[in-house]
Amino acid sequence: MSIKISSQFDAGAIEVISATSASAIDLNIRKDSHADITQWFYFRLQGAQGEPCTIRFMNAGQSAYPAGWEDYDAMASYDRVNWFRVPTSFDGQVMTISHTPGMDSVYYAYFEPYSWERHLELLDRAQMSEHVRMVDLGNTVDGRDMNMLVIGDPAAKKKVWVIARQHPGETMAEWFVEGMLDALLDPADPFGRQLLKECVLYVVPNMNPDGAFRGNLRTNAAGANLNREWDTPTMERSPEVFLVKNKMLETGCDLFLDVHGDEGLPYVFVAGSGALPTFTPEQAAAEKKFSDDFKIASPDFQDVHGYGDSPYTPETITMGSPHITHAFGCLSLTLELPFKDNANDPDAQTGWDGPRSARLGAAVLQPILQSLRAAK
Repeated sequence: MSIKISSQFDAGAIEVISATSASAIDLNIRKDSHADITQWFYFRLQGAQGEPCTIRFMNAGQSAYPAGWEDYDAMASYDRVNWFRVPTSFDGQVMTISHTPGMDSVYYAYFEPYSWERHLELLDRAQMSEHVRMVDLGNTVDGRDMNMLVIGDPAAKKKVWVIARQHPGETMAEWFVEGMLDALLDPADPFGRQLLKECVLYVVPNMNPDGAFRGNLRTNAAGANLNREWDTPTMERSPEVFLVKNKMLETGCDLFLDVHGDEGLPYVFVAGSGALPTFTPEQAAAEKKFSDDFKIASPDFQDVHGYGDSPYTPETITMGSPHITHAFGCLSLTLELPFKDNANDPDAQTGWDGPRSARLGAAVLQPILQSLRAAK
């Protein structure tokens, strides 16, 4: 059987330079569909069972985040359900996967994908709960549905918003939301039960359906980085943010979480709104309390490593979490999960992956509840 590489499927993305033999597969990481961002890859290799494969990504050094390839191992799967890490090296220019497939068909990806079909299944499963109403906000640039889950009583005093995958290739963010929703709607989960009594949650599991399906890392079908659109979103360029922001203005917001993935840092951490000129000591204390409570809820969360302080610039207000702090005065955080692994507790087999992201999502219910109670 000859070597074959394909990517014409949901979130697939790669460019083949040459694939004459298993030991000489040269590829380029494909740009986002409408932007000069190069990082996400996801493809299928057939015909190399039992053969040592050398897969070289020739333009890795020119990617958007070349530091993301340092100490990084790519993910692989034979069934698209069970994913594992494969030996990967980076010399500053070329990234190389060295792997001998155990089967004739194997998938390789930057991170464990989260498919559009799984997204729809998540929405459908959630809406079966008596506590959930699924709301259609409108359409994306490509015409896909923008869905939101309303969980709990909309008349509740406290309003919690959770969004994920503004950057569509950060699939760990939707894995996180899946775990959060499953715990929240589990009748045996005490934190979920209490949250449903004390607040209403508005959850958008996938802010960027078009970018997710197209295999983009960072942008939507119009080439917009949604996390730079919050100050002046438009239906033409960023309908996803426009629709969600308008709904937030309608409902109000007492706590906001924007879930992302970070290419470089092998840790779970949050970034706050400290760069805002209007940032108060009370808001700083609320951020610290959330972090302290999250550390208790999950040892995977930490607050030693992160982005650090940055000065205020006009760009600050265009980003989701600082914009929401500015608009509502509430606790508003960007939660970052790693593409690589958690360096504080590494897993050689899977690194950081979808199931671990989901378990972190379940754990976030505790700091959300504690933060709401502290704000009373």
